Amino acid sequence: MICSICPRNCGADRSREFGFCGAGDEIKVARAAPHFWEEPPISGSRGSGAVFFSGCNLRCVYCQNEVISHGAFGREVGVDGLLRIFENLVNSGVHNINLVTPSHFAVQIARALEKFDSPVPVVYNTSSYEKAETLRCLDGLVDIYLPDLKYYDSSPALKYSGAPDYFENASKAVLEMYRQTGDLVTDSEGIAVKGIIIRHMVLPGNISQAVKVFGWVRENLSPETYISVMRQYTPYGEAKNLSPIDREISVREYSIVREKISELGFTNVFYQKKSSVGEKFIPDFNLEGVDL
Repeated sequence: MICSICPRNCGADRSREFGFCGAGDEIKVARAAPHFWEEPPISGSRGSGAVFFSGCNLRCVYCQNEVISHGAFGREVGVDGLLRIFENLVNSGVHNINLVTPSHFAVQIARALEKFDSPVPVVYNTSSYEKAETLRCLDGLVDIYLPDLKYYDSSPALKYSGAPDYFENASKAVLEMYRQTGDLVTDSEGIAVKGIIIRHMVLPGNISQAVKVFGWVRENLSPETYISVMRQYTPYGEAKNLSPIDREISVREYSIVREKISELGFTNVFYQKKSSVGEKFIPDFNLEGVDL
C-alpha cells in the first residue's frame, strides 16, 4: 500500500519498501508476553498481554525500546499469526491484550481484531502520533486507549522526535480516542474494562511540557480523566549525549509537576516512584511468544 496512515505521510509503497516507520506490509512483532509494569488497572495481578510491534513512526532519540523502534527487530507474523498470539496470551490468563506501538500497523490490526472475539479488553498503547481518521477504523474494536501525550510545543517535538506537528495531530487523535471510549471504567477488582488513561513521561529540563499537556487535557476532556504522570525516564541511545535529557529527572522537577497537577484539579492520577527508573525495566526483545 502507498502509506499515508500516520502524520508522516511518507508515501512509501510498503509492499515493496519500508516506510519511515521501518515496516513493510506484514505485521511484525518482537515480543508477546505478560507485562507487569503498566498502570495498576492495566497490569493488575496477572499482567497485561503486551504485544510489542516492530518499527515506529515517531522514533524518539531517547527510546528505550530502540532495538525494535529504530532497528525494527522482530518477526513477520501476518494477521493469522497475530490472532494466534492473541489466543495464546488470553490462555495464559492476562487481563487484556495490550498493543504496544501499533500505529504503523493500525489498518492490519483492525483486520485482525474484526476476526477476534476477544474475551478480554483490547488496549491500544500509543505515542499518540496518529491520524484521527485512521483511528476511526478501530472504533468498536479497541476497548481502552493508553496514549502517551509527549509534547505540547513544536520545539521539543522536533528536537527529540523530528515531528514539529506532533501536538497538532496528537491532540486530535486523543479527542477521537476519548470519543470512542469515554472515561475509564473498571470492574469490581479495579481492572480497566473500557476508557482512556492519558500518559505523559516527564523529560528532564522539559517540565513545562507536562504542565501544558495536562492543562490541555483538563480543558478539553474532564477533571475525572485518568492521567499517568511518568517519571521513569532513563537516558538511552542518542539521549545520553543530548542535554538536558542526558540525565534522569530530578526530585524537584517531578515535585513541581505534581504540584501543578494538583492545582489543575485532577482526581484520578497515577504517579511513579523513583524506583521506576532504570534500564532493568526494558523488556528483553527475544521473540518470546512470537516463535509460533
